[in-house]
Amino acid sequence: MHISSADLVASLSTLASQGITELAVHDEALTAHKGKLLHFLHEAARRAPDIFYSITLDAAMLDMDVAKAASALYCSLELPLSAASKGGAYLFDKKFYARRATMLNNLGLVFGFSVLFASEKADSLKLFRDRLDFALSLYPNHVDFPQLETRDSLATATQAAAILPPHPSATFSTQDIRRAGEIAFACTVFYSLGRAVPWFLSVLAPLKMSASRFFEDFAEWQRINSCGYGSDWHNKLSTQADRMHHEIETMQLTFLRFKYEEKGKAPLFAAVTDIIHLNGAMARCMGEGEEETVVLQYNPEDILSPIATDIARFTDSVCMEDCRVQIYFDEDTGVDWKLLA
Repeated sequence: MHISSADLVASLSTLASQGITELAVHDEALTAHKGKLLHFLHEAARRAPDIFYSITLDAAMLDMDVAKAASALYCSLELPLSAASKGGAYLFDKKFYARRATMLNNLGLVFGFSVLFASEKADSLKLFRDRLDFALSLYPNHVDFPQLETRDSLATATQAAAILPPHPSATFSTQDIRRAGEIAFACTVFYSLGRAVPWFLSVLAPLKMSASRFFEDFAEWQRINSCGYGSDWHNKLSTQADRMHHEIETMQLTFLRFKYEEKGKAPLFAAVTDIIHLNGAMARCMGEGEEETVVLQYNPEDILSPIATDIARFTDSVCMEDCRVQIYFDEDTGVDWKLLA
């Protein structure tokens, strides 16, 4: 169902009665004008607070007024990670995005980045990797790669027309485009669909690898195991992703075990396993309403404490404690856990 920006605010009060629980907002007539955007955010919070909003807007529109208004909603902000070619150089302002991501994280807002590659002159595989590494350092909830999506999966014909397909150039070869696409798909599976934001950077740190190199290795592992970009598994994922988190979590742990053994970090892997199992169960409880029991080697209080962000220190200083933990949803506290006898 598509609603024009002119009709959107007027229809807010009736959306819930029509059975609408999610709404994607991407019309620049609304999102590129601060006054209209603020009006929409305030009215959405007042008239339709239970709907989940996915709002695509240029990061230049993000100031404290907009961010605070968005924080009153159940929403995710989708931010294109834009760069431009000028004078033979490819310009990308890291400080600009870092300031806005810090503001969003401080307010507890969910946000994601969309990243293009080989769509501008002077872009290169190296610069794409650099953008991806930078994006992930800012703790986005997800990273999207619109060029991997089929044209009919995009919200509107206008949105589809705005996505430039990757094209070869003097700095971005056909082979580089293929590698960038595989890295992008690997990131989509492992990070975004794998709901890895709470733990990814902590788990990556002991491996002493950049995120983009990690995803390039994961892409190779996917290819070998017939679950890479363009595989039958990929086609299955495109229609069943919401039901495949258990399977993706198994893939995450299988690949991470291999990398930790390869890098001589196997003694840390028990902590990695518990961190992923516990966070994954809590994510499924929040997202799908699943309640489950997980078997851990460490107490969940320790796993969810700040010390777990440094896995080597965690392993050295926290005692193992075999336990069974039930993950459940509480109306007052949200997703919660309790130890079982």
